[in-house]
Amino acid sequence: MTTDLDDPDTVPYFLWDDPMTLSELRRRLRESPEPERILLLARILREARDTEAWRFTSPDEVVRLWPRLSLHLGRRRAFWEFLLGRWKDQGFVGAG
Repeated sequence: MTTDLDDPDTVPYFLWDDPMTLSELRRRLRESPEPERILLLARILREARDTEAWRFTSPDEVVRLWPRLSLHLGRRRAFWEFLLGRWKDQGFVGAG
């Protein structure tokens, strides 16, 4: 496990409970059906540092998937609701 998110052959620290390499994670985010992608994105939003989450998704994608994604965020949901709400208020992201 590592915090180095530049080496595609390493397992990122936020996948401690389901180890896969960064290249496998990126492939699954690209190719998996939406329900699996939502679970992967939720894991990233729950476990990764918020600034690092954007290496794997975009604010617009999170807003678009929010109704299904938010169900899997646990205690981090309030943080993401606050952040996305502020960004919406400031016009940085769409209303969803």
